[in-house]
Amino acid sequence: MGEPYVGARTPRREDARLLTGRGRYVGAVRLPGTVHAYVVRSPVAHGRLVGCDAKQAWAVEGVLDVITPSDAPDLRLPCVSLSPDQRMTSYRVLDDAVRYAGQPLAVVVARTPEAARDAAELVDLALDEFPAAVGAERAMEEGAPLLYPEWGTNVATDFTLGDADCASYVEAAEHVVEMTFTMGRVSPYPMEPRGVVAAYADDELTVHISSQAPHHVREHLAEAFGLSHDRVRVISRDTGGGFGGKEHVYPDEALVCLAAMRLGRPVSWSESPGDRLFATLPARAAVHRARLALDADGRFVALHADVLGDLGAHPSNVGASTFAVTATLLPGPYRFDRVAARVRGVVTTTTPTGSYRGFGQPEAALTRERLIDEAARRLGVDRVELRLRNMLGPDDLPYTTRVYQPYDSGDYPGALRALRDLVTPVEKDDGRRRGIGYSCHVESTGMGPSMDLKATAIQAGGYETVVLRMEQDASVVVSSGVVSIGQGIETALAQLAADRVGVPIERVRVALGDTAATPYSSIGSIASRSLAVGGGALTRAAERLRGRLVALAAHRLEASPDDLELAEGVVRVKGDPAASISLRDLATSAWRGWDLPEGVPPGLEERVSYDPAAYTFAYGAHAAAVAVDPETGAVEVERYWVVNDAGVLVNPAVVEGQIRGGVVQGIGMALTEEIVYTPEGQPITDYLLPTTREVPDIEVVMPQTPSPLTPGGMKGAGEAGTIGPPAAIANAVADALPEIAGRITDVPLTPDRIWSLLSAR
Repeated sequence: MGEPYVGARTPRREDARLLTGRGRYVGAVRLPGTVHAYVVRSPVAHGRLVGCDAKQAWAVEGVLDVITPSDAPDLRLPCVSLSPDQRMTSYRVLDDAVRYAGQPLAVVVARTPEAARDAAELVDLALDEFPAAVGAERAMEEGAPLLYPEWGTNVATDFTLGDADCASYVEAAEHVVEMTFTMGRVSPYPMEPRGVVAAYADDELTVHISSQAPHHVREHLAEAFGLSHDRVRVISRDTGGGFGGKEHVYPDEALVCLAAMRLGRPVSWSESPGDRLFATLPARAAVHRARLALDADGRFVALHADVLGDLGAHPSNVGASTFAVTATLLPGPYRFDRVAARVRGVVTTTTPTGSYRGFGQPEAALTRERLIDEAARRLGVDRVELRLRNMLGPDDLPYTTRVYQPYDSGDYPGALRALRDLVTPVEKDDGRRRGIGYSCHVESTGMGPSMDLKATAIQAGGYETVVLRMEQDASVVVSSGVVSIGQGIETALAQLAADRVGVPIERVRVALGDTAATPYSSIGSIASRSLAVGGGALTRAAERLRGRLVALAAHRLEASPDDLELAEGVVRVKGDPAASISLRDLATSAWRGWDLPEGVPPGLEERVSYDPAAYTFAYGAHAAAVAVDPETGAVEVERYWVVNDAGVLVNPAVVEGQIRGGVVQGIGMALTEEIVYTPEGQPITDYLLPTTREVPDIEVVMPQTPSPLTPGGMKGAGEAGTIGPPAAIANAVADALPEIAGRITDVPLTPDRIWSLLSAR
């Protein structure tokens, strides 16, 4: 068969259609008789809807339906990840209690998008406006407006993780570094906006949606509408980016489905660019008060953090789990005697927060790595050496941290040393101040153990199932519940199947994204798990299918399976090419039920479910070189380096692309991206994504330490690039500006923020 496919930089098979306008996006779905929906959103952040007059909207030509809160009083969506004593476990799709600007209050359906929009502007909303509570700290102040007065508080959940005696270790330590960090609210920004085309006919709901988890969507829609699950079909073909923002069904998407059910005809809706900051769940938005304790020799003794997370108007499907992940990943690749975190999720009059690539891990890295750099500065020791002094080594693994994370394999010091060797300072005499910053992390990937999810109150299963079939002509079909969201999974699964079964990759087709045709996947393509878990299932299925082919050939050739080899489309006796059978012959006979060993059923199909024993942990070390203009506060990232270990790389080119893309998003979080609200709860719509001008050369090195857990040795890689940049860039700015290093605590590090710090010296 030639060179193996696993490990090859095989061109992505998705790209041919995506780059030539043949992408299978929701916006391209055309169903006969389709009509169009427009969502009416609240113009205020806090209040009550006391009237919704749609008479003028109904008068617009082409209007077919107007849905208001009184039409759907019991339509609710669930919170999937529940925190201890969480005060809310589901939320209304249409609610007359207004808790954020942009909250859906009505939906207008018309024959054309223009008519729906025009009519929506005529819906008369009567609102009693209340004071807003913007920001978690403000919402916790005495006398702050209460979003849910029956709670008597805005704190939705409050719990601790780790060692109960951690604080005493901190207080008894020789050195303690205490700082408060803030990470701004940021928004996923996929190329394809959220969109839905829903059709209801013959008592069946079919939903075309841009989603990372179509089975998840099907489950929640069925429950919301009281339909049996077999009567809901969800299709998500090519999803043009998700980044966590498309991992569940939204209220406005459910309303489109309701409209289709009421009208009995297809209804189409796409999120407008102006609605994204109001409607798509943002993330981060956390404040950390943290303390790092060290002994006299610079050994890490304890790490304690108070994590205050902004949930927005209500707990989303993920609730406070992003903040819990921050707590569980606080230790990073280091050894501590004690670690603990208090986690509080607070509701505010802003858009609910949810998932975003990295899922709490960039926040953990920012806090930990800034504390370490500040400790090195105060103690007068080298920052890399301080890290190496406290790092877990390869011989320490497997290792369970003080906050329950079972690290599996890797060489954390090796990655940092390799990174240090890569870094070269930028030397220019242009009046700017320059610095280099480092950050290290351990990345939680392969979200999966189903019983672990149950134990942590996540209402989902963590396994993946693959159906692998060889057709009569010896072509191979892979069917998986994970989906394509731009991460190259279609190509990677094809490589795995071709390599493990022993067929040309051109003979492998991958089927994804249709709940009627693919195995159930409870949570889909999130949490850097598509290949680690879905690929693990495929690896086992391919091994079984290959073994079955060899066993069939052994029966036909009257040979021992140990004496056979599969290569170049045939199974043959080793050393005797004449004694062989083609895969096509074997496959045709198997499907016809010919010449089968006794007890062997016809067909060539393997269905395998893989429920991992534990998460698997990738890791990385990042470095940034920055230049800071002291006159303006502007920060430029001039060079960036990454050493990242994601286990066995099925396609190194795909992984490298994922890391580079993640770094770019991380640069945005570090320097420019933030959703800012007025005191009245109105989002300021200037949202500055990094452009090619802000993206430097990014050098990526990828060692490979196989996972001892995953069949095939893979670990996740999708979020790796986003975790390190905020910390590395903040550390680089602190290195460039030592006079304010201790006050480099908040990201994004905008020019205004840096200039203000320099001016306040």
